[in-house]
Amino acid sequence: MLPHSQLSTDEAAVRDALPRKKAGSDASRTRIIRLLVTGVFFAAMSKPSEPIPILGLAHIGIRVHDLARAVQFYELLGFTKTAGPIGPEPVAILDHPSGLELNLILNASQANAPNILMDVPDKHPGITHFALLCPDILAAKERLWAAGIPLSGGPVRFGPTAQGIFVRDPDRNVIELHQRG
Repeated sequence: MLPHSQLSTDEAAVRDALPRKKAGSDASRTRIIRLLVTGVFFAAMSKPSEPIPILGLAHIGIRVHDLARAVQFYELLGFTKTAGPIGPEPVAILDHPSGLELNLILNASQANAPNILMDVPDKHPGITHFALLCPDILAAKERLWAAGIPLSGGPVRFGPTAQGIFVRDPDRNVIELHQRG
């Protein structure tokens, strides 16, 4: 049998849990341990036979510093504050006539901190933006300009007919306004 130091932690745990039957069966026992551990790993990693049912998007959580300035920005996009702040990490709920819900999480410590996913040279995993369907991004661009909100990108074409523009909310979160063709 392999010494304990040459077995993985999982293999050692299985070895210790298996009863010893006969002297001299250590090599066979080690092979069984390895097969059991490998089988358990691959069974856990195998694709489920059916996907988990998802009915739609429940809400988007957005970390913000100042509730009043965040609500003012999202009101321009048609959202209405309907609840909050509530909960241990205060959350304000904004609803949109389209059925979309935003949860503004009021725990950003700095008002003008960089967006770690977008504003630093190192690229970190995470959600970089969300896109809202907009029937006319050129009209939206004019409304944003009139409100003093600059675009952070676009208009950008996505294929022959779709296009989008990008803006930042007051806490530097990125929102795409996306027009399908």
